[in-house]
This record gives sequence, C-alpha cells and structure tokens, in this order.
Amino acid sequence: MMSFRILFGAALSLLVGTTLAQPAQNLLPRPAEMRWGQGRLGLKAPLKLQLPATADATVKNAAARTLARLHGPAKAAGPATLQIRYGRVGRPEQFDEERYSLRVTPVGVSIDAPTSLGVLRALATLEQLPVVEKKQRYLPEVDIQDQPRFAWRGLLIDAARHFLPVAVIKRNLDGMAAVKLNVLHWHLSDDQGFRVESKVLPRLHQVGGADGYYTQAEVREVLAYAAARGIRVVPEFDVPGHATSWIAAYPRLASNDSAYAMATRWGVLNIALDPTRETTYSLLDSAFTEMTALFPDPYFHIGGDENDGRQWRRNPRIAAYMREHGMLKADGKTVDKHQLQTYFNRRVLAMMQRLGKTMVGWDEILGPDLPKEAVIQSWRGKKGLLDAARLGHPVLLSSGYYLDLNYPAASHYAADPLPADTPLTAEEQQRVLGGEAAMWSEFADSTMVEARIWPRAAAVAERLWSPQAASQDVASLYRRLAVVSGGLETLGLRHRRASAGLLNQLAGSGNAAPLRTLAEVVEPVKEYKRHFQGFEYTTQTPLNRLVDAAPAESEVARRFGALVDSVVAAGALAPARPGASPRQLAALRAQALRWQANDALLQPLLLSPGLREYGPLSAQLAAVAAVLLERLTQLQTGQAPSPAWLAAARAALDAAQAPVGQAELAVVRAARRLAGL
Repeated sequence: MMSFRILFGAALSLLVGTTLAQPAQNLLPRPAEMRWGQGRLGLKAPLKLQLPATADATVKNAAARTLARLHGPAKAAGPATLQIRYGRVGRPEQFDEERYSLRVTPVGVSIDAPTSLGVLRALATLEQLPVVEKKQRYLPEVDIQDQPRFAWRGLLIDAARHFLPVAVIKRNLDGMAAVKLNVLHWHLSDDQGFRVESKVLPRLHQVGGADGYYTQAEVREVLAYAAARGIRVVPEFDVPGHATSWIAAYPRLASNDSAYAMATRWGVLNIALDPTRETTYSLLDSAFTEMTALFPDPYFHIGGDENDGRQWRRNPRIAAYMREHGMLKADGKTVDKHQLQTYFNRRVLAMMQRLGKTMVGWDEILGPDLPKEAVIQSWRGKKGLLDAARLGHPVLLSSGYYLDLNYPAASHYAADPLPADTPLTAEEQQRVLGGEAAMWSEFADSTMVEARIWPRAAAVAERLWSPQAASQDVASLYRRLAVVSGGLETLGLRHRRASAGLLNQLAGSGNAAPLRTLAEVVEPVKEYKRHFQGFEYTTQTPLNRLVDAAPAESEVARRFGALVDSVVAAGALAPARPGASPRQLAALRAQALRWQANDALLQPLLLSPGLREYGPLSAQLAAVAAVLLERLTQLQTGQAPSPAWLAAARAALDAAQAPVGQAELAVVRAARRLAGL
C-alpha cells in the first residue's frame, strides 16, 4: 500500500503540474504588450499610494481594495509608491477608453491612463502580478501597455429561473472586474419569474417574484457596486415570448383566453403577449418607463427570442389581424408570425427611443424592416452576427459562449466575434461591439451558479480583451485559468467550495474522499440533454445531486487526457524518448489504479438514497480503469493489442460512455485514445 501511495503521489504531480512562477504565464487576460525586466519590487511593506488631488472616489476606493489584497490588513507603508495618474473620469456606457500603462520597477509602481476606467483595469492586472518565491512575495519588473480588443465584454446572469440574492450578484461582479469583463447583462424576467419590484405594476413582482425579487433599493445597490468596478448593468425584460410571468400577473396581456399561473417547468413554452391589442403596449409602456428610469445604462434588452408564434396563428382574431395588415408569407395566404413580431419590435423600439434607450434583442428580432438602431445579440450561430452586421446593426456574439451548456473552456476560447477569416468588410467589422458569456440558470441555483460560471468565463474574457494573435495558446490558457481560479476564490467567489460542500452533504457522516474521486472525473451531460434524460425537473426540484456537484469541465480528466496525448505523440516506448514515456506510463497506471480501487471504497455511500442512482457510474469508472491498466501493461511490455482485445475494450468503453443520472464520465475519450480506438 505504501508503494502505491508513493507512486500515486508522483503521478499526481505529473497530472496536476505546478503553478509557474513566471508572471507572464499568470496574467489573464493577456495584456497587449509586456516587456519584462530583471528587477523586482518586494511586498514586505505596503506601497505608498499617490493619487492626483482631484482623484474621484471610484479610483480611491479601487486603489484601496488593491492595496488591501496585495498586503492584507493595513499597516505602515514602506518607501515604494503606487503612483496613479489619469486624465478624466471614464464613462463606460459611452465606451470611454480603458487603455492603460502599468510600470513596475524596484522603487515602485506607476499607472497612467486616459480615464479612470483604464486605472481600474490596470489595478486588476496589478493584483495578478505578485510572485511567491521562498515564502517571499514580490512584483516582477515589467512595463505593460494594454487596451481591450472589444468595447463590450459581458456576462449574462439569469436571475429569473432561479432567484440569485444580491450577495451572489456582487461576488460575480468582483469576478468580472478581476478579468476585465465590463457589462453585466442581468436577465430579470422569464416564464418562471419577474425579479424586480415594480411600484407602478406591483403584481409583476408580487406574482412573478413570489419566491424572490429585488427591491428597487437593492437594484440601486447592485448598480452602485458595479459602477465602482467600471461595470455597466444592462437589464433584460423578455418580451413577447418567455412572458408567462407578465401574463400571470396581468392576464389581459395573453394571446388567448387561458388563465396562466407562474410556469413551474423548464423549456420553450411558446406563451406570448398579444401584440395586436393597444392595451398590451400601454402596459409595456408603463413598465418600461419605470424600469428604464431605474436602470441608467443607455442600453435596454427586450429579449425577443424563442417565440414560434403558435398562439398567434391559432387565435382567429390575431390571425385576422395579420391578414388585414398584409402580414403574409410569399404564398399570399399563410400568416407570417415574423412580420407580426417585427411590428411588435418596432412598437417597443419606439418606446425605447422615446425613453432615451438603445434597444438590444436576441437574433430572432432581426429582419429587413427592423430599424438599424437596434443591437442584435447573436446566440444561434455566427449567421445571425454576419447578417446583422451586413444589415447595418451593431452586434454582439454569444454563440459559443453559453456556459450552461457545459462545454470546456477551450471551446469558448475558440469562438471569436471577428475571426481572422471573417467575411465582413472593414466597415461591417466596426459594428461588432464584442460579446457576452451567458449563464442560464435552469440547472444552477444560488448555491452552484458560481461553479458553473467560473473559471470558464475567464476564457471568454480573454477572447474579448486580448489581441487575437496573443490569445491562441490553449495550453497556456489552462495554466493561467488554474491560477486565476485560485485568485477568484481569494476574492470570495464560491465556485470551488460550493462543489466541495455539496459533496460533503451527499456523503453525510461517511468518508467523502471516494465520492470526490468519482465526482472529479464526472461532468454533467452537454448542451440541453439534461432536459431529456428521464428526470422531470421543475422550478422546485432541488439541485443537490452528484450531477450538480460535478464540474462543468473536469480538470483531472483534462490533465489525464493531456498526459495520454503526450504518450501517444511520443510513440509510447519509442527509443527517441527512452526516459519520458516509462515515467508517463507509470503516472497513468497510478491514476488508473486509484480509479479501479475507488468503486469498492464508494460502495457504503452508494447505499444512501441520494447517491444510489450513481452506482453504475462508479462501476463504469472501474471498468474504464481496467481497460487502461490492460493497455498500459501492453505498452510497458511491448505487446500489441489483439483484435479480440480491441473489440472487448471498445465494448467496455462504449458502455462506460452511457450517461447516468444526467452525468457522464469525462475520461472515456482519453481511454479510447490510449487504447488506439
């Protein structure tokens, strides 16, 4: 047993690796230009802050936060200085400059920026610079010149499906500031909730927010917290679809005679407002007048997505309205719901313009008759972005950035609003404002939402901030994500501790270690499959199963896969690398032995009702480990796999790939590669 532990310890160091001390490897997003020197600035004593006499409170408070994070509790400053100079107070809603220069020398730190926004971004970089070496912390000598690639770098947080308390929103704002995201897209209404107090139409929050809503004072508190970090807040109130909460509160908005309660199930319900009644627009005008006054940002999101028009087509009165107004398809007979929604969009756009707002909507609102002032957010694919830019609209990309679909960070990193081969002209490219990561919350409540956002959102942050040519190294991204993830935890985010807490809860009084071993190589099923695998979810379903504790992207599986790829690329025991492959094979064996032994260790916990469904998944991990161990023996003895063995291995791995409890093993793909399948 002792020899196994020693071997496994060596394997773990290979799989997990070590945090690189070089600060260039840790900065995320990667700055535009960096020149590293040989000196260093020790952090034994706090830096002495030097600010302009006219410095505004935002800069003063941000600098104080940075110094506290660099040095801990306040104590007497040393001789080294933190000198900050900037031109004027930045207005993020006007896309003011975020450019900055940051210089660290052995005698101090200097920050220069055209606006206060640049100072905030420089301070975020400064907080990532400290290096620990032999228990000593220091800042490396460096000269950084930096500016964002895109002006709009957002994160959508859905507080409508599951209500998220103010404290959760604030923690995520801290995370956003750390990686230079600058727009919180706050999704505040949907079929399952209306989350803002309305003094004009109080039934909106009384009915739609019965299980939680933000008072207007709390909204202002969040707005102030965001503004102090240079982050805009763009609200979204989704119409005409995803509107059950509106209709449950005010039934006169409905497109049919049905009475609606608040939606308690997920999915696209296709319940829409009636766009043919003037009373619909008078109520919306009252609501939007109140909400646009509450949210000062010049942009206002009206949703507009996922309405297939079935309620409109099936209502004889609404269908007659479409015919009377020529809203017909090319055959001249069939009513065209898209034309009716465009009419609705134009009416809402007129409200927004009267209220001094720029309307934002999902790409379904796009049409040739939509005025060019409307901003289009493309989520269904690149086509929406391209079409909108070509039609003259400002445009945002969210396709490829949906965090709730549980794709790996590398997948999000690969999505680019303006890839090198973009077909857009130079003029059309100027209309691409940037993009937004999106975290829809059907399967993420206030306990687990941070674990679904971070650290993968940081990959999107780098894609939107850093120069394209400097942000293509996926291996470097993952190294830096690990460092940033730890930094986010220090800021107070709970993306790590939330998963650990849920696993401890599932283990009860038992030993949680075997459960952690299984959970760390399990991922939730991808895309929207969790809706369709035999488990009925409602708004009241507790999210407290193993699938909820599992990481969206297994870091252990990813590193194991990287080690497998290294072995495969080296030709296993190829003479060209006589020392590397045996060591790597030993590391893989140690990990496989741990997985093989884990099933027996986990059996006592699998007797509990909360974990019983995952017994097959534990057995599948042991089966994968058995295939790995057999293959490793073949590689270490120079034995070629027989056709019969390959067929048996394929069958075992196919079976192990099957989801259990909406979760799946993340190591099967690597096992296939090692087996040569």
